[in-house]
Amino acid sequence: MPADFITRPTDPVADGPALHVLFGDEESCRYLSRPAMASVADTIAMLQEWANGDDINWVLADHIDGPALGRVSVYPRGKNNIWEAACMIAPAARGRNLAVRGLALALEEAFERHGARRIVADVDPDNTASARVFEKLGFQLEGRLRGEWDVHIGIRDSLIFGLLRDDPRPWRNWSL
Repeated sequence: MPADFITRPTDPVADGPALHVLFGDEESCRYLSRPAMASVADTIAMLQEWANGDDINWVLADHIDGPALGRVSVYPRGKNNIWEAACMIAPAARGRNLAVRGLALALEEAFERHGARRIVADVDPDNTASARVFEKLGFQLEGRLRGEWDVHIGIRDSLIFGLLRDDPRPWRNWSL
């Protein structure tokens, strides 16, 4: 069964306009550490800032030349082979389970090709959709950090989810 989406490395300039639909949307950016981007140029600059050779930064699209429907990222946190995972899907592409399926591919890449030992997700407690994504992927809720972030919507707690290299990987039983 062929997948109904593809992943490809993020190209900040080429993907910036499509991703600005997401990163320029106040509601979509509510739980980010910064508010929505004011312009496509600001979105491109942010994507370039996030670009790092060690990271897995992929866009999800319907086909190889199609516009970005969202973004998944898994990146090293700088110590002990611990990585962090994040995702965002454009409002028009939600409901297709793209975040879960795209992240499953990126997590597999991080564990098997990059040697990640542990992958964490830092989720705002009010971001129930994101929490559900990580739970579907087998992440365990490890704790709540009170008052962890001072962001554009105020002081926020963090829910920390974790997945270890040897934990079950439920996506291996799925048809992605």
